[in-house]
Amino acid sequence: MFEPGQVGRRVSRALALAFSALLSAAPAFGQTVLTVAAFPAVDEIVRAAIPAWKKLHPGVDIKVVSRQFTDHHTAMTTALSTSFYLPDVMALEVGYVGRFAQGGGLEDLSKPPYEIGRDAARFAPYAYLQGAGRNGAVVAAPTDIGPGTLLYRKDVLDRAGVTEAELTASWESYVASGTRIKARTGAYLLPHARDIKDLLIRVGIQPGEGLYFGADSQVLVTSPRFVRAFELARQVRQNKLDARVSAWSNEWSEGFKRGTLATQLTGAWLAGHLGNWLAPATKGQWRAAQLPEGAWAGYGGTFLAIARGAPPASKRLAWEFIRLLTLDPGRQLAAFKAHDAFPALLATYDDPFFDQPIEFLGGQPARQVWREATRHIRAVAVHKQDSFAGEVIDTELDKVLDQGKDIRTALADAHRLLEKRARR
Repeated sequence: MFEPGQVGRRVSRALALAFSALLSAAPAFGQTVLTVAAFPAVDEIVRAAIPAWKKLHPGVDIKVVSRQFTDHHTAMTTALSTSFYLPDVMALEVGYVGRFAQGGGLEDLSKPPYEIGRDAARFAPYAYLQGAGRNGAVVAAPTDIGPGTLLYRKDVLDRAGVTEAELTASWESYVASGTRIKARTGAYLLPHARDIKDLLIRVGIQPGEGLYFGADSQVLVTSPRFVRAFELARQVRQNKLDARVSAWSNEWSEGFKRGTLATQLTGAWLAGHLGNWLAPATKGQWRAAQLPEGAWAGYGGTFLAIARGAPPASKRLAWEFIRLLTLDPGRQLAAFKAHDAFPALLATYDDPFFDQPIEFLGGQPARQVWREATRHIRAVAVHKQDSFAGEVIDTELDKVLDQGKDIRTALADAHRLLEKRARR
């Protein structure tokens, strides 16, 4: 407990900081300023668009408020729940769109004056649908997407005598290839057995279904796709094919640098991260392929939204700025070329840039692979309890992998817990 004096000092300091932030965000007299809240590298994409914006609206400045990924989404959650310090435009990663949509704090872009539905056919279909809620409201416009891909170390596969076709023919063949890779090179098939579960629960989703819940909030975690995902993850662990390292850890990046991780199931954007900062010295050793067994999945993506509580006078301009970032082919391609932000805009897909070789991937024109994947990926319906459900499933998988818990028992336990939660 704080003493009264401590509380008073803390409150005064908080008020002073809030007042200072308010002043720093305020426009100069006579100016119009749009505030855009974003995270890296979306903040750089926004800044790069300012000259084009100023040509259209010379009297309207853009103020970019940038925070690290988690801090940004925490700040947006707070802003939406309190209606304080709301930006005019907010960037959201796809995993947060569903949560925020359920809260009703975002403008429905399908309604006037926005009417985003008029441009629906211009976006990658699954991306547009990811911005829509179950009630038909479209709360965010897609600006970049993450088509799923299998990145693999060609040098490691060559030493193991494994071909790309063997790696991708089926999930069983993928795991069998991992056994040969481990025996002949010592490299692990993938960072964590959880990675294969994360992908396989996305395979076979029926229209209108989400990852964990159906259209009427029925729990889906005992379905065959979860059973198979858990079984293959267990097989990976039993055969010691995963390094037991989590994404974005130091051990994860070291595995890429040292060639001890043979493959990664991921979004296309990771190829850029590997080449730019994660493992640039491995240039030429990586290749990209479609996911095994003809699976199609999306990994991440960025959306732009307008808070319902934002100043009414700025909403029209905010929508125009969103349209510039999402519907202008030049801006979409510029973000792709500079930041590997795969475009959500279909009009860009015939650009020669997609056919150019990628030096880091041994000269492979891998953008063609990712473009093809984009045409097959289906939207997954979101549910307000998705985040909680993901934690429950991960916990049960850990019990299967580390404690030997029976798979069907684990999924049944998850089902019971999620049924209680879904009723809330």
